[in-house]
Amino acid sequence: MRFSLRQLEVFVAISRYDNVSRAAEALSLSQSATSMALIELEKQFNTHLFDRASKRLQLNELGHLLLPKAIELLDRTRDIESLLAGDAGFGPLRIGASLTIGNYLATLLIGNFMQQHPSCHVHLDVANSATIIQRVAHFDLDLGLIESDCQHHDLEVIPWVADELMIFAAPEHPLAQQSEISLSDLVSAKWIVRETGSGTRQTFDHAMRSVLSQLNILLELEHTEAIKRAVESGLGISCISRLALKDAFRRGSLVPLTVPGLDFGRHFHFLLHKQKFRTHGMQEFLALCQKVSVNVRYSDEIVLPRPA
Repeated sequence: MRFSLRQLEVFVAISRYDNVSRAAEALSLSQSATSMALIELEKQFNTHLFDRASKRLQLNELGHLLLPKAIELLDRTRDIESLLAGDAGFGPLRIGASLTIGNYLATLLIGNFMQQHPSCHVHLDVANSATIIQRVAHFDLDLGLIESDCQHHDLEVIPWVADELMIFAAPEHPLAQQSEISLSDLVSAKWIVRETGSGTRQTFDHAMRSVLSQLNILLELEHTEAIKRAVESGLGISCISRLALKDAFRRGSLVPLTVPGLDFGRHFHFLLHKQKFRTHGMQEFLALCQKVSVNVRYSDEIVLPRPA
């Protein structure tokens, strides 16, 4: 074999960070050792895998072709190492979750998974759906759990569980006192909404498309907890996942507002790169997620499978 696994690790790390020093830090290597590993790999095959631009290294066409194959080989190697170490083939897992799933569901799933597989190390990144899509597409994450649609040609999108957005207000808000709420009432209200790029905003914009340009959007916030606090303080009304609101509804600190004719239903999705090798750990985590009974569109119950 004319290349080493260490050389491939360096190549993958540099492709992720576009920078030798950051790749060296991630691999716990010196910068000189990291540079030398890449130089030797390219020299052995008389080729270049990156375009050099100042201090940044950007994958060229050959580098883009090599990247998924290098990641697959390294993933398979880690599976073999874990199997030989007696860990049943469970290497580290890098999971990405959009904010609603990450804050209210993913930690429960990961906790359940690690009860069944305590030797597996799981890293969870929580960001909006657009960021998770890009990170899975760039092989920075093994899989994603998102709440938006995705049309990325390199990614496989698998429907998961149903969800529903809810319009809500503080109990003292004038709309909370009305027995019937119309679209004109929503146009007159002040709104606090999620940021562009989030799955929640995508669903909200689509459901409200007939009056979207007329809405008085006072604030755009990234975090659902900040939105709930702003609504509780009387700044306006909002619309986020029922999954994030069930405790506040039970306490009575927030109340739902029902507007006939609006459909805020959606699905959460699994997200996987089509070219990525699916490790034993990835397959087991997906299998666990698919056993979870969650349908927040019709019920507040989240039922996790019992650890074996």
